[in-house]
Parts: sequence; structure tokens; C-alpha cells
Amino acid sequence: MRQLTALDAQFLNVETATTAAHVAGLALLDPADGAVNRDALAELLLDRLHLSPALSLRLAEVPLGLDHPYWAADPGFDIDNHLFEMTLPAPGDDWQLAEAVADLHARRLDRTHPLWEMHLINGLAEGKVAVYTKVHHAAIDGISGAETLATLLDLTPDGHLTRRRIPTTTQRSDLTVTTATPSGAHTHQAHTAHRADGDHEANTARQTDAAHGMDGGHPANGDHPRTDAGRLANGDDPRADSGHPTTSGDPRTDNERPTTGRDPRADNERPANGDDRRTDAGHPTTSGDPRADNERPANGDDRRTDSGQPANGEYQFDSAAGYEDAPGLMGMLAGAAVRTATHPVRAIQSVVRAAGDLDAIPVVGSLPGAKLIAKAARVVARDQHHRPELPSLAVPRTPLNGPISARRHLSFGSVSLKDVKNVAKANGMSVNDVVMTLCTSALRSWLRERDALPETPLIVAVPVAVRKSKAKDVVGNQISAMVTPMPTNVPDPMERLQAVGAAMERAKRRFALAPATWLSELCSVLPAPVTSLATPAIFRLAGLAFPPINLIISNVPGPQFPLYLCGGRVLSYYPLSVLTDMSGGVNITCFSYDGMLDFGIVACPERMDDVWGLLAHLRTALDELLDERVGDEFRDGVRVDLVAG
Repeated sequence: MRQLTALDAQFLNVETATTAAHVAGLALLDPADGAVNRDALAELLLDRLHLSPALSLRLAEVPLGLDHPYWAADPGFDIDNHLFEMTLPAPGDDWQLAEAVADLHARRLDRTHPLWEMHLINGLAEGKVAVYTKVHHAAIDGISGAETLATLLDLTPDGHLTRRRIPTTTQRSDLTVTTATPSGAHTHQAHTAHRADGDHEANTARQTDAAHGMDGGHPANGDHPRTDAGRLANGDDPRADSGHPTTSGDPRTDNERPTTGRDPRADNERPANGDDRRTDAGHPTTSGDPRADNERPANGDDRRTDSGQPANGEYQFDSAAGYEDAPGLMGMLAGAAVRTATHPVRAIQSVVRAAGDLDAIPVVGSLPGAKLIAKAARVVARDQHHRPELPSLAVPRTPLNGPISARRHLSFGSVSLKDVKNVAKANGMSVNDVVMTLCTSALRSWLRERDALPETPLIVAVPVAVRKSKAKDVVGNQISAMVTPMPTNVPDPMERLQAVGAAMERAKRRFALAPATWLSELCSVLPAPVTSLATPAIFRLAGLAFPPINLIISNVPGPQFPLYLCGGRVLSYYPLSVLTDMSGGVNITCFSYDGMLDFGIVACPERMDDVWGLLAHLRTALDELLDERVGDEFRDGVRVDLVAG
């Protein structure tokens, strides 16, 4: 049992009729001669759900919203609530795919089930398939999202044939099975015995590390060049040697109309033939077999696959070890009463801690006296860290800011990581500085086309990972944010590149010396019942009157070698993130994978009318920075500076 933190709960509170707070990714795959299909995905998911608690836990709400919810195992887990399939009409081009995924991305997740969905999309041009996956931001951040993705991917086309299910030891083949999990053993009744098939812990560790670009049997700069068309281009793994953000606060920035198919079904839409195979209460039977007694074959034929899973997709598993059932009604109310009584003390402590970074907090940091108050708070707290002075964080008015609608548009595309590294090497800066420059230049061009370019720089929030534990250990967010100006007011491309490098260096030095915790502290100031009611109104008002930032840009690190899903090679992976009234009507997220930088842009059409135009400006911005003198001699030795939030 684990209760959501104030920051995790804030991602729930922010959801309204116009805001969906999930993060997502769109993977384009080689179909592997039809191997990537719904049945294969279902089997893979059921085989590996136990490796990622975020995929098997549901919310347990506290009555009347008196406290933050809890994470609890879902005893009635049904894969049909999470896995869907659709087919695009011909010709299945990128614009059709973007429109279909935008519709899916605009829908909020069902909170009565674990907070994720996966959609298999067929009918793409050139025979490709796409897999769109979304998980609620309350459950994952950028780094844990990448780790969750890694549990489903393999290093080889046949890697999915190696089972990662929970190893079991048979006590009596006809009665009892002891199931070993990472944190202990659970015993349950089973209709037939399961067979242990090796050390899943070791296999999983190797799989996850390799998928993150760690030492997994492939060099980080594996020779699998992917072309601009979506195949491959050479590139080093854009991360630190460990493959994970350091715990010292290293501020490496975060790279974040189909007509047929399966769609979420209401209870009355499930097959009448008993395929749903649950009790009237919606839960598996207590025998451990998710079928009622009268539904089991009389001859004892359990009809399971070789992996030990039911052939029809039903599943009973002991996932999310360590996440017991949420406390009962009285336990929840008692906990809420205690936390309500002690909240004033904790709120004061949060305010004091946040005050030390008052000058770095959007909106309030621009108020008169904010820097003096921040310095005084650090003296009172005996904080000896010297913080570099920050530039003005006054947010200019642009068409990108204001209340958003429920509709979403998106675009996606890739640029060569090798080209970006060449520019970085030639100018003595990091890859991430170049990525931020591309975004700055693209936004400048887009705003100029509409005579809406402000005279002062745009203000951008860059999520930063402060994660000290892996996704399989802790569900939720461990992130902070850097807020920095983007020199969209600098006309010369090379001068703009240097200005971005200087601004990012200043922000990273500030964060490294005194990692900002103001984001989580501010979320803890108000009591849970007040926060859940006030957050939507606060976000809406901020979007109208005083937006704290113009947009969020994220940069998520990924592996630099090909990965496979159900035998199909992942050609590209485009991350898609969250829009809110407060954070602006466009979000740019980048994921480095297999020699390419894959960009996903999400926009509210009322704020940005041409999301594909912004993507085109990104590519043009890179062309501006490339020079004939920048060549292959700069392939190696470039500084790489990426983390995720």
C-alpha cells in the first residue's frame, strides 16, 4: 500500500473536461510478417505486467476526497479494459495517423481501472503498424515511463518468446502454487500447476539495463544507422555512463479517424458468451482461476498456452509486490484526520523550503522583493549554497497561452542525432543545448509568420529527473523543473544558439548547486480536499490572467540500438505529453532512439492552428545550424546532457 504524494495527486486534480493528464508514446513498427497483432500484445502484456507496478495498480479513493488516494492492486484486472485495436482507412498516411492518435490522446483514462491503455493501429502505409500507449502522469514521470516501456521491449526479434512471468514453485501439482516476486512470496490456489522457467529477475535486469542503453550486450553507439525515413542513423547513447540521472541533482534536461477495431466497452457491451469470465462483482473467483466453477471444462483441460497463461487472455497474477490492499474505510478516514490535524505544521515547513527558491518560481519570482525574500529564507534555513542570479522570468503574451479546449492536434517527425551532435561539437556545447535551440528557432519562425513574436524571450519549463529509485520499485513522480528564458528575440541563428547555451548553463548551475524542490513543496501547501477542488480553477485563472510559462519542452533519453516489440522492430518512438491551461497550448517532447531524435508535438488547435508547420520549422532550424565545415570528424567526443522528467 502506498499513498500518492501531493505532486502525484496534483496530476489527478488538474484533469477537467478540457485537460487529460497522461503521458504517451507512439511507436512505429515493422509488422514482422503479421507477428505484431493484438493476441501477441495481450500475451506479452500479461506475461510482463508484474515488472511494472504502474500497469497493474488502480486508484483507491478516500471518501469525500478528504485525503490523497492510495495505490492498490486491481483484483479484477481485465486486459480488455486496456488493450484495443483499430484500422486506418487507406492510404494510412502520417496525417491520418496523427488525427487518430490525437483523438485518443484527448480522452481521459478510466480511473476505475489501472491508469493506462494501449492501442494497436493497423492500416498504415508501407505495411507498418503503430502502437500508441498512454499512462497517467500520476503513475509515471519521464524516466519511469522509459523504464516501463523497456519492460515490454526486447533486444532481439525473438526476445518476446522468453517468458518474464513470475517464477513459481509447485507444492502440489493439483492444488497449491507458491509464486515468487521481487519482494516476497505469495501462495494462491490454481486450477493447474505453473512451471518455473528460469531466473526472471536476472533476465529482467539485463533486459531493462540494455533497453536503457546500459551494458546489455550492445555498444551504446551500436552500428545500426537509421535513415531519415525512419530506419536508422548512427549515434551515441545520449546519457551519462550509468544510463540514469545522478542522485546529486545533475540538471541534465528532460528530452516528454479509424473506423474499426476494439474500443473501450461498457459492461453491457462485453460478449454474452462468458468471455469476460468474472464473477458478478467483477472480480476473479477466490479459487485463483478467473473463471466461475461452472465455466471450467469438466475434463480438466485448462486450455492455457505454453507460457502458463490462459489461451483466451484471462489472467490471474500477483503483481505490484509490496502494494497491499488500501486501508479500509475507517483506516482511510483515520489517516485523513491525522494528516488534516498536522497539515498546518507541514504546510509551514513547505512554505519555508519553497521560499528559498522564490526567485526561481514563475510569476512570484518576478514580483518586487522576491529575491530579497528568497535570500532571507535561505539565511533562516541556514542554506549555505550560493545560487547564481537568474534573468527575468516575465512571461510575454503569445497566441500559445490562454484557456485550452478539449481537442488536440499533434505532429511527429525525426531529425538525425548525428547532425545534432555535429552542431554541438562544432560549437562546444551539449546535444541538449542544440535541441533547445531548435525548439527556440522553430517557435520564433512560427510566431513571426503570424506577426505574434514578442520582443522579450519566451519562458519555458524544462522537467528534470530527481529519481533515485526505479519504476518497478516506486510508482509516481520524482521530478522537478528548471524555468529559463528562450531567446526567441535573437534574430541570428548562431547568436541564438550561443544565447540558448548561456541560458541553459546558468539554469543548470543554479539547479546543480541547490536542486529546486519548489514544485513538490507548492503542491503540499494546501490540504488535499482544498487542492482537489481549487486546482482546476487556479489553472484556468492562471491561463487567463498570468501564465507562469509559455510552454514545456522535454528531452527524454533513449537507447541507441534497435529494440523489438512482439518481434517487430521499433522504427521510431514519438513521445506525447500533457497540455493544461497553465502550461500553454503546445508541448514539445523529444526522445533519442537508435541514432535519431524523435519529436512529438501536442497542441490545442485553438492555440496553435498549424502543428505540422512547427515541425517543419524544427527541421529548417537544424539546416540553419549545419555548416559544410561540420563533418564526420565531430562524431565522437561531443558532450551529451540529457535527463528526463
